[in-house]
Amino acid sequence: MTDRHHLLVHGGTFAAVGDGGDISGVRGGSFPDGLFVRDARHLSRWQLTVDGAVPETLSPVADGDTARCVLVPRGGRQEPPAHTLFREQAVGDGSFVESLRVTSNRPVPTTVRLAVTADADFTDQFELRSDYRTYTKPGATRTREVLDDGVEFGYQRREWRSCTTVTAEPAPDGVEETGTGARRLVWTLDLEPHGSAELTLRVLARPHGDKRARRVPSSPAALNQQLLALEGEFVEGVAFPTGWPELAAACARGLADLASLQLPATGPDGEDLRVPAAGAPWFLTLLGRDALLTSLFALPYRPQLAAATLPALAATQATETDAASVAQPGKIVHEVRHGELAHFGQVPYGRYYGSVDATPLFLVLLGAYVEQTGDVSLARRLESHARAAIGWMLDHGGLTSRGYLVYRADQGGLANQNWKDSPGAICGADGTRAGGPVMAAGAQGYAYDALRRTAWLARTAWKDETYGALLEQAAADLRDRFQRDFWMPDRAFPALALDGEGRHVDALASDAGHLLWSGLLDKEYGEMVGRRLLEPDFFSGWGVRTVASGQPAYHPLSYHRGSVWPHDNALITLGLARYGLHDEARAVAHGLVDAATATGHRLPEVLAGYGRESHGEPVPYPHACVREARSAAAPLALLTAVGGA
Repeated sequence: MTDRHHLLVHGGTFAAVGDGGDISGVRGGSFPDGLFVRDARHLSRWQLTVDGAVPETLSPVADGDTARCVLVPRGGRQEPPAHTLFREQAVGDGSFVESLRVTSNRPVPTTVRLAVTADADFTDQFELRSDYRTYTKPGATRTREVLDDGVEFGYQRREWRSCTTVTAEPAPDGVEETGTGARRLVWTLDLEPHGSAELTLRVLARPHGDKRARRVPSSPAALNQQLLALEGEFVEGVAFPTGWPELAAACARGLADLASLQLPATGPDGEDLRVPAAGAPWFLTLLGRDALLTSLFALPYRPQLAAATLPALAATQATETDAASVAQPGKIVHEVRHGELAHFGQVPYGRYYGSVDATPLFLVLLGAYVEQTGDVSLARRLESHARAAIGWMLDHGGLTSRGYLVYRADQGGLANQNWKDSPGAICGADGTRAGGPVMAAGAQGYAYDALRRTAWLARTAWKDETYGALLEQAAADLRDRFQRDFWMPDRAFPALALDGEGRHVDALASDAGHLLWSGLLDKEYGEMVGRRLLEPDFFSGWGVRTVASGQPAYHPLSYHRGSVWPHDNALITLGLARYGLHDEARAVAHGLVDAATATGHRLPEVLAGYGRESHGEPVPYPHACVREARSAAAPLALLTAVGGA
């Protein structure tokens, strides 16, 4: 198997397969290998052999919702392959289906022995990350049970139970032990001259805690039809720009990806919802900040994303203080995980609240949704949740006591709790990490916008003029404080953050563009910042770098210190347009669209920060999510900001 992986995604399920359709189960690396449902690996091996040997890949898997490849037995030029194998795979909600057709290339009867070696190790996704952590699983047991038409793999650790069922049609001639825990399903096929035979293998994952009754679709084609229909619903009715076909293609590709990233969730009254997952492979789950920004970008085109995201996050809003999960009353969840390690408290992310900005963004989306749709009923239904979110910002969040939203490094979780959440992302120009309580600039912009939008809701939806006036005053005070405390006169630019002593964390960073989106800066300051973001040290030609080059902190392959993030640039573009900097907005939009065009019209989570002048193609970031909701929605934000220009 090569190092290349191909991702198949459907809701909360994804499979990563190699060029020939195999799953090797190798640990480590930048990409998890297997079939994953609810943070657990439900297939860790899926390897095809023909007459005891691994076949050669003639036509590798290409990008798409269905994995198709062509394989042949290994041989030489003087001995053409005796037969050809056509392999097709797709994933559904908790399922994986493969159609395997073998065709004889000989004019005489032929016998072929096919085998598929399967295993399910039920590894938690956190165990597969390259962070050198190990986790004990006392008392865990695995089982394998041979069925008439396949095999079932089981896993139990105390009350935690999961299983994976593999069935085949026709049933295998036998199921063999391998000595490793895997099982080998074998068939002996008699082919007529130039004849064919076809097998269908179906995998059903039953993760712990998932009570839904599910059936595996009949074939990859049936699954593909389901996904195409869902993608069609997302794309239908959106007016794409006719004068800019590349942006139109990026919008269509993004909407199709958003369709495949829809996760089941539950609202405050137990209602079933579908919300955008953050991204595959590492974050196929509900992340508050990601779902909120995705829904904001898509709001003018697909408001149903916001209509589901808001109640789903309201249902998980914290109601009490819990230090282990960084929960405080009124706080909006950062991350929801369903895996074994989260269940047993070995990672803190079952419901993890380590985000300083999800709470204000919740309020921003609620206000924007009502303004866009006129649906006042949702604002009334979520009034108590919105007031609790405001309460968190003013009290636990730090607006009243410190004047700003503040976070502190969480020893068991995230060191940084704004969108740049990797260790060392909040730093000075020299690369020195910020210490103590941190007041990140971008979060203050979100807080300002949240206060203003909620003030409007108070007056229009809740008929509470007094509360509205209170929030308007709080927003005005925050704006005055921010421009006094964060502005660096010698650089004519805002600081990335303030540290615990109130000192500037002085890296020149893209977060300043978020302040334009939020409207926090005065017009004069905003125009200076907007133009500065388009200078060569910031603008790579593909987008604005997270940290401007030329500073010791800059690294083109750092996650948050020099890379280019599409969603970051979408916010910047919206902000540039807000301040009337339309030429600058078009420049950023064209850079991003060109990057998407070079990568099949799909924007990844993040790109390397190398300049376009030194390399004519966008350089991928090595650990990026291939499908990421914010990036998928970013072209829609560009369309909002610049139209079809």
